[in-house]
Amino acid sequence: FPTRRSSDLPFFWDVYQKGESDMAEKSPSLATQAYETIKENIMNLTYPPGMVLTEAMLTKELGMSRSPVRTAIQMLQVEGLIVSDYYKSMTVKEITEKDINEIYQLRELLEGPAFHLIFTSGRYEEYSYRIEEKIVRMCAVAGDLYEWEIADTAMHMEIISILDNERINRIYENNLSELIRIGQYSIRNGMGIPKTNENLKKMVAYMRKGNYEKAFEILKNDHFGTGRNTALEFPFRYGWNIVR
Repeated sequence: FPTRRSSDLPFFWDVYQKGESDMAEKSPSLATQAYETIKENIMNLTYPPGMVLTEAMLTKELGMSRSPVRTAIQMLQVEGLIVSDYYKSMTVKEITEKDINEIYQLRELLEGPAFHLIFTSGRYEEYSYRIEEKIVRMCAVAGDLYEWEIADTAMHMEIISILDNERINRIYENNLSELIRIGQYSIRNGMGIPKTNENLKKMVAYMRKGNYEKAFEILKNDHFGTGRNTALEFPFRYGWNIVR
């Protein structure tokens, strides 16, 4: 596993943050281009959970031959974002009610103690500025739900960076695909971006004052409670059948 500074975005973001990494300076192969495009469409819910995919449909949309598309599909099957059944039909991986509950339980289990440590270690002022940098990005992309969710996830990873634990970082990174897809469930079903951004600014202000209780109340209510509840409601609102 590559060594990286705790402030760095994880490898996952290389696909989406064009110009942010050495990878973006290279000319990607057709298979890599197909992989990145299909994955982004899955991640931003253009291809929603449960959608049936075919090689013919993907080759037509991407304007490519079957070979690079087939390679991209295989890569995404390994990652678990595309699943095949006995009859070899392909679908975008479903998101279940259990997935949503487990993701938010994971977030609360990791971020709760991390946020508390920020204060008990006396680093709350430092982290208020570090988290504020992420919030500035969230405000800048407020008009793009997908980009906002990526920025929001980076903010949450900044919180757990206080733990300075590569194993915990890997746990988060292994669940990034679901974190981002589920996060979009929340914001598409009423977790308002402007209100969330304003509340995060208030959280930062409380952090600067060393007020853990008030700061954590905002994090818990908006990002653990409201986030989970609106994510669970989203599939019903859009006519999708959430798998129980």
